[in-house]
Amino acid sequence: MDPSSPVTIEDHGERWVVRLNRPERRNALGRAVVQGLLDAADQAQRSRSLRAIILSGAGEHAFCAGADLKERQTLSPDEVRVFVGQMNAAFRAIETSPKVWIAAIHGAVLGGGLELSLCADLRVAQTNAIIGLPEVRLGILPGAGGTQRLPRLIGIARAKELILTGMRFSAADALRLGVVNRVADDHEAAAHALADEVCRGAPISLTQAKRAVDLGYDLDLEAGLAWERACYEMIIPTKDRLEGLAAFAEKRTPVYIGE
Repeated sequence: MDPSSPVTIEDHGERWVVRLNRPERRNALGRAVVQGLLDAADQAQRSRSLRAIILSGAGEHAFCAGADLKERQTLSPDEVRVFVGQMNAAFRAIETSPKVWIAAIHGAVLGGGLELSLCADLRVAQTNAIIGLPEVRLGILPGAGGTQRLPRLIGIARAKELILTGMRFSAADALRLGVVNRVADDHEAAAHALADEVCRGAPISLTQAKRAVDLGYDLDLEAGLAWERACYEMIIPTKDRLEGLAAFAEKRTPVYIGE
C-alpha cells in the first residue's frame, strides 16, 4: 500500500495494523480518511486468516482529533449530510466486522476520534491520551454514534455527564469509567500484546463469539441463550473445532486455518 495513503494497512498475517495517516492534520476525519477506513474494513472482511486488527494513528500528537473542520467549512449542508452518512457507514463496518478490532489510542482522542474508537471491540490508551466528546461546545452533537455507543458501554448517567458537559478526561479516568480496557506507556505494544491473546483463538470462533455478544446484548435472557446456541451451531461443522480438540488431546498448539 502507498505509504502516503490517508489510511494504511500493515499486513502481519493473522493481524493487521490499520493506521490513520494524516498526522499533519492530527488524523482528522476528512472524506479521504473515512473512505480509507471503509476500504480497510471491506478488505478485512474478505481475509480468511485474519483475526485481529489494531487501529492506530500516525504521529505523536493524536490518534484522531475528530472531524476535519477545515474541510467541513467547505461543504454545503447537503454535502455535510452525505459525509456524515458515509462516516456512519464506515464506523458501522468496523463495528460489525467479523474480525476483532483493537483501538490503540494516544494524544488527542476527541469527538469523532473517540466515536471511532468506540466502534472497536477493545481499546488500549496511552497514558498521555486526552479524551472527550466536545461537540456540544461547538454547537453540534456527537453525530457518529457517540450518543448511542457510549451509554451502552459505560451506562447512561456517566455517558450523559461526558456528552452534555463536553469535558475532556484522562486515560486514567477512561480506564476507571470503562471507556478503555487497558492503559500503557506504549499503547501500540500493549495493543499487540492484547492481539496476541486474541489470535490464540480460532478465526471462526472469534467471529461467532463476537456476534453472540453483540447481537445478543439487547435480547432478553431466553432469546439471548437461543442466539448463543445458533452462533455455536455455526462452529460445530468446522475443521478448526476438530483441530482444537485434537491439539488439546495431543498437548500441542492448535493450527487454525479459518475453516
